[in-house]
Amino acid sequence: MEAGEILLTKGLLDARQLEMIRAARMDGSRADQIAVTMGYCSEEAALKAIGEEVGLSFIDLSEADIDFGLLKDFPQKLIHRQALFPIQRHNGTITVATSDPFDLYPLDELGAITGLQVEPVLASSNEIARLIKTHLGVGSETIDGLMAAKNAEGDVELLEEIESDGSELSEQAQEASVVRLVNEILLEAIETRASDVHLESQPSGLKIRYRVDGMLHAQPVPPEITRFQAAIISRLKIMARLNIAEKRLPQDGRIKLKVKGREVDVRVSVIPMIHGEGIVMRILDKGGMEFSLRKLGMDEQIYKKFRELIQLPHGIILVTGPTGSGKSTTLYSSLLEIKSEDVKIITTEDPVEYQLEGINQIQVHPKIGLTFAASLRSILRHDPDVVLVGEVRDLETAENAIQASLTGHLVFSTLHTNDASGAYTRLVDMGVEPFLVASTVEAVMAQRLVRRLCPLCKQEYTPHPDELPDDFPKDRLAKLEPIFLPRGCRACRNVGYKGRMGIYELLLTTDRIRQLAHDRATSWELKSAAVADGMRTLRDDGWEKVLAGQTTVEEVLRVTKADRFSVQKK
Repeated sequence: MEAGEILLTKGLLDARQLEMIRAARMDGSRADQIAVTMGYCSEEAALKAIGEEVGLSFIDLSEADIDFGLLKDFPQKLIHRQALFPIQRHNGTITVATSDPFDLYPLDELGAITGLQVEPVLASSNEIARLIKTHLGVGSETIDGLMAAKNAEGDVELLEEIESDGSELSEQAQEASVVRLVNEILLEAIETRASDVHLESQPSGLKIRYRVDGMLHAQPVPPEITRFQAAIISRLKIMARLNIAEKRLPQDGRIKLKVKGREVDVRVSVIPMIHGEGIVMRILDKGGMEFSLRKLGMDEQIYKKFRELIQLPHGIILVTGPTGSGKSTTLYSSLLEIKSEDVKIITTEDPVEYQLEGINQIQVHPKIGLTFAASLRSILRHDPDVVLVGEVRDLETAENAIQASLTGHLVFSTLHTNDASGAYTRLVDMGVEPFLVASTVEAVMAQRLVRRLCPLCKQEYTPHPDELPDDFPKDRLAKLEPIFLPRGCRACRNVGYKGRMGIYELLLTTDRIRQLAHDRATSWELKSAAVADGMRTLRDDGWEKVLAGQTTVEEVLRVTKADRFSVQKK
């Protein structure tokens, strides 16, 4: 009985679905694989059903007791070409996981090579692939020269033609195995939702790390990858249209890709280090990004107030925080919230990270004189209603932004300050007159990003009060509001967290704050006044999200510093 009939018999498919699957079998794929692709059933359910029919058991590899020592002597080609993975060996019998219950030839080949009796079990192809990458390293298949057997190069498509200078290094970088290896590194990064890929040249060889949800994670790689280090770096430089012969100066470039149908931009930075060139790639996954003010994690009260602010006719709204705190995402989401046919929005950015439909975006070029300040002067001659300035870096940009707000424009921008109150004093320190700061800045939003607890595996926890920071609202624990710890499961790749959310501090420029800003008050005085008027600090907002079961105490401590204002209020 073929796979489709088995799934029909087991009730996983109906007759119409089986007919559609058979019509779609153009490339010889198994019916169960097509059923999974079409979403009719899960791979696990399909394999269990087929296993019952053919007499093979199904195992969950994330829970299985696996002897990884078997990998050392296991034929590597059978792992990579046939996706076999050894589980246990006992008394002359080796248990091996496969996701193909109909292909017995690799199992016979394994028995002939090892002289052992082979006991096959069924397992998810994704789980087998995960184990291969985790324990043999990303790109290990290429290292073993086995890439001809699998053509996965089609998963990554360059949207721009690349050029070769004909040199030996350039030709080596264009070899099929090197191309596939680089594609594998990029694919793995995108699948793990990494924002950055770090390729670091160390004395011991090439090290690869991915930044996922703001935290760096070392990626297992086979030691032999070091032999391909020069070719990998050259391939990436060619893709980014950089000079592969220049190894003494930093270079910046961009790669435009289509990965599994989604457009992905990769910003590439190359810097020469002591032991070779280091590369950092910022991954901008256009297809995986959603700009929604409602989904950023704002408390309902802050969301409503901020939404009112972004619809003001004029004034300046600032978003502050360190690099990587989500400022651009907040601003993009704000622009899309107010975008309409009767509102003209122009932005000036460095760089333009995401291209937004219906919004006019300018890429600054300081080397040719197109700075934030210069572009802002030109923008005002294009009759905008709303202007976004990527960052206020100097007095000229600040003065132009203030002039724009005074002439009836709503201006969004960012500043690098630790909290909201610091924005007022930073502008004054730049040289802006205090009365201009007081009269134009309508509000300042400070923010940080914390990792979200995985909803599937988070674990309830009752801490001892002494374990908690002094400013944590411990009285809430007495009201049986539980907090949670990260645990780790297959869905979150055993990290315990999945995705990120913002914590926010919204300082409104009330009459009291205007007067203090006008009088050159310190940031401490401004913050004291705002807290007295009911402002929730970053730390306070973080604790609310801990008590809501969305993140952990450790995450809030990681991204914020102790807040004496919160302690004073308690």
